[in-house]
Amino acid sequence: MTELSIAANFDKYFEVKIADTDALRDQVYGIRYRVYAEEFGFEKAEDFPNKLEKDEFDNKSIHCLISHKASGKPAGCVRVVPTFGSSEKELLPLEKYCAASLDREFIQAMDHPRDSICEISRLAVDTAFRQRPGEKKTRLGSVDETMHSKEEIRSFPLIAVAGFLACISITKLVKRPNTFMMTEPFLPRLLARSGILVERAGSDIDYHGIRAPYFITSQKAAAGLRSDLKELYALIAPRLEQHPALRG
Repeated sequence: MTELSIAANFDKYFEVKIADTDALRDQVYGIRYRVYAEEFGFEKAEDFPNKLEKDEFDNKSIHCLISHKASGKPAGCVRVVPTFGSSEKELLPLEKYCAASLDREFIQAMDHPRDSICEISRLAVDTAFRQRPGEKKTRLGSVDETMHSKEEIRSFPLIAVAGFLACISITKLVKRPNTFMMTEPFLPRLLARSGILVERAGSDIDYHGIRAPYFITSQKAAAGLRSDLKELYALIAPRLEQHPALRG
């Protein structure tokens, strides 16, 4: 029996799509509530009585949802937050909450137009597709092996990577290739294993744990991918390109 490629195996079990309806966005916010409020306590659960974690950046963001095909359950999410104004009036999340950590000289030296910039944020994998019993170490970790076949489990660690690949495609499509993110130290290491080398854009800061700002262009991210992940990217990107909100 021929073993499926990483991309084919992932595609067998998961669907990556733009969350373009209230119902789909509620699935995104539900993942975020379970991960950020219930599980890790980054947000106060009592602030979200409807169990949907939302903030002021969501209305202008492009949300991506990764769903488990067999069950229909939401498995992962991420959003792209574009800039719409000056750094004084229209802040990105990391500019609002983590400004002290940003390396202003590094950012100014790049001299990117404000309307070419965006932020990838709220990348999360739902507990059901990540966590072994009793394990609560990272938001992008492992899964209970008793719930799924070994073939299916093989695709689960790719949920977070697929979310990032979707963001690469989105940032290219909306012509905002200069991408920032505020993240824990383990995500750059995970991305590096995938061939995606992000640059530090500042210092560590204690914001829901130790975080640091990073930068990459969508072109560099796509070009650096391992060959097997290039195949996964080639599967995801054309499907997102068909979405009316992302064309041209």
